Amino acid sequence: MLEELKKEVCNANLELVRRGVVIYTWGNVSGIDREKGIVIIKPSGVDYSSMSPEDMVAVDLETGKTVEGKWNPSSDTKTHLEIYRNFPDAGGVTHTHSINAIAFAQAGMDIPALGTTHADYFYGGIPCTRALTEDEVKSDYELSTGKVIVETIRERNIEPLAVPGVVVRNHGPFTWGKNADASVYHAVVMENVAEMALKTLLLNPNAEMAQYILDKHYMRKHGPNAYYGQKSGT
Repeated sequence: MLEELKKEVCNANLELVRRGVVIYTWGNVSGIDREKGIVIIKPSGVDYSSMSPEDMVAVDLETGKTVEGKWNPSSDTKTHLEIYRNFPDAGGVTHTHSINAIAFAQAGMDIPALGTTHADYFYGGIPCTRALTEDEVKSDYELSTGKVIVETIRERNIEPLAVPGVVVRNHGPFTWGKNADASVYHAVVMENVAEMALKTLLLNPNAEMAQYILDKHYMRKHGPNAYYGQKSGT
C-alpha cells in the first residue's frame, strides 16, 4: 500500500510542475495512509526533473519521525502533519508558492468569492491567516504554520472540505483534499481564482457575488442533491 501511495504522491508533485504552479523546488505534496498512520511526502530540495516514487519519504503521523526513505522529508512536513491530525477527512495536502495566491497572502487578504468558478470549488472566500508571532516563528516555525491554519479554519467555523485551503499570511497557499491528487487540484484552482479575483478587484474594487449564486454553484457540485457531471454507469 505504501508503494502505491508513493507513486500517487510523486505523480501529484509532478502535476504541480505540469500545471505551472511551481518552479525549481518550490512546493510539496503529501498523502496519508490513515490505517497505518503514515504520511508520504516529497523530499526536501530534490529537483522535480529527477524525482521518482523511490524518492518519497514516509514519516510517522504522530511523531514526525522518518520511517522509510533515503532523503530528508520536506521542510514543511510539520505543517502537513498538523493539518492531517486536525482535519480527519484530509487525505492529501499541497503547498505551493503560486504567484497570485501569494499576492493575497502578502497583502494579508482573503481571496474573495466573486464568481462561479470560485464557487464551484470553494464554498466562500479563501481565508488568509493572521501573521505568526515572533515567538511562534522562533520556537517551531513549521508547526506554528500548521497550527495557525487549523486556528483559522476553526475560528471561522469552516468545514475543511468545503473550503479546502488557506493562504498563510506572508507565506502562501496550503490546500487539502480527499487524496493527494485532490489537494493538487485545489491548489491549481486556487491559483486561477486568485488571478481572477485580483484582476476583478483592479477593475472594480467593490465587486461581489450574491450568496444565492455561491450556494447554487457549490451545491450543484457538492450538495446532497448534486447534479453536475455524469452518474456512474451512464
